Amino acid sequence: MSGQSNSTVIQPDDFAFTAENAEAALAVIAMYPEGWQESAVMPLLDLAQRQHDGWLSRAAMDTVAGMLGMAPIRVYEVATFYTMYNLAPVGKNHVQVCTNLPCWLRGSDAIVGACKKSLGVTFGETTEDGQFTLSEAECLGACVNAPMMQIGDDYFEDLDADSAQAILEKLKAGQTPKPGSQIGRHTSEPVGGPTCLKDLDNGVGK
Repeated sequence: MSGQSNSTVIQPDDFAFTAENAEAALAVIAMYPEGWQESAVMPLLDLAQRQHDGWLSRAAMDTVAGMLGMAPIRVYEVATFYTMYNLAPVGKNHVQVCTNLPCWLRGSDAIVGACKKSLGVTFGETTEDGQFTLSEAECLGACVNAPMMQIGDDYFEDLDADSAQAILEKLKAGQTPKPGSQIGRHTSEPVGGPTCLKDLDNGVGK
């Protein structure tokens, strides 16, 4: 399956928050003191991106700027700085594979290879059916459970090539893969389980 490249050019179009999202945006803005409404720019950009099929058009950013009384360029600066904002269309499933040092040391190259093989695209491309976009991420903050990837809002951790491919195949089939550790690790405990403080009735605090 060949892929199409994702341009990073900000594209204009029409955008307006739905009534529900406009109400949610006003609730976010109300959380900040008078004169500090600009602090709501990041959650409002996230809200706009979720409404706009996972990416931010220039019109969406302009709408946020207008709601917050900000110069549009200042909103563009935020959107272009943080990698969680997409400035071009992405697939229904945005697959972000971490290749930073901890993940690389734990085998992220194999995860990248499995994703490219399964999806038939490389970094920065979207499958022809529009279902998957593959991206490289510098760090997603789950280093202790490396290697890992993020798909949408879900983290998939403790991966190997087989488990990464299995996750993608489930998504292709319309199924929902289980997020989190793929080896059964509880949160960020050692792989072999806890090694200390296992006895809750150890007299601490008595």
